Amino acid sequence: MTRIYRYLLVTVAITIAIVATACSSAGSDEVVLLTHDSFALSDETLAAFTEETGLELVITTAGDAGTMLNQAILTKDNPIADVIYGIDNTFLSRAIDAGIFVPHRAAAIDSVSPVLYVREDMATPIDFGDVCVNYDIAALSVAGVPAPVSLADLTLPAYRDMLVVQDPALSSPGLAFLMATIAEYPEGAEYDWKAYWRDLFANGVAVSPNWTNAYTSRFSWSGGDRPLVVSYASSPPAEVLFGELAEAPTAVMAQGCFRQVEFAGVLAGASNEAGARLFVDFLLERLTQEDIPLNMFVYPTNTDATLPDIFARYTTFPEQPVVMEPGTIEMNRERWIQEWIDIARS
Repeated sequence: MTRIYRYLLVTVAITIAIVATACSSAGSDEVVLLTHDSFALSDETLAAFTEETGLELVITTAGDAGTMLNQAILTKDNPIADVIYGIDNTFLSRAIDAGIFVPHRAAAIDSVSPVLYVREDMATPIDFGDVCVNYDIAALSVAGVPAPVSLADLTLPAYRDMLVVQDPALSSPGLAFLMATIAEYPEGAEYDWKAYWRDLFANGVAVSPNWTNAYTSRFSWSGGDRPLVVSYASSPPAEVLFGELAEAPTAVMAQGCFRQVEFAGVLAGASNEAGARLFVDFLLERLTQEDIPLNMFVYPTNTDATLPDIFARYTTFPEQPVVMEPGTIEMNRERWIQEWIDIARS
């Protein structure tokens, strides 16, 4: 995901390889990971991988999920890594169709819901998160308006100039929110998603280039002027944890959420394919899965993993998050983005 809590992530002591030379310099005692710049696991968990396998993990970051995937595709004939982590379901079909993966059936895959499986085991689901509208409880109270409960509410005059979203052409959560609106107001309907977005713009929606700007600069909880923001269902527990608070100052609108799933895959032509397979297996182990929530603020896909108490207490699990078939996303993504741009410019 271009995605979650860059300013909240615990600093991890990792070796960063230079992109252009990562794989060429890696030996058989190393496995090179290509990932987005929000990847984080605890030092203890990273050390456990080396202890289990005897392999040193060399980590190469390449910006957000889209930039990372572009890098993998451009270098697929001479891959710069052995394994990739962080491709989400909005880009997965593109990755598979580009031929960057070789199949791998992870050792713990039977502990993952079959709904998340990828055809022919081309990629392994590692974590998921729900992109939702979040709101500042105190700011709405001061404004004298109730919390919104639906996407339709966001177009009402009571919420004029209150919502900030991310640009779907630049941001993973922005794209996820766009897809949530497309699912709610499908093409061909009398009132479709394009009409909905025209109403959002007429109601004063603000657009930020990325999650960090929207949440840390424009959202009222962070000192901005907008009490509604597109973020994640895991935002409230993150606020409690890092603010050392007794109660969450923000909450989640549970309707209109989009479920993002992140995948890992073994790269075709990897210098250390065996090591890449071991790392994918490691990501799905219970030890790693239970380390993910408090480092990357997403949820484990291994159903045997236990959530930290703070997540169980303060997070919101939408009853019916939007889960869009990756092939549908791939077929329409660029057109949807361009149509959104045209609406935003009009």
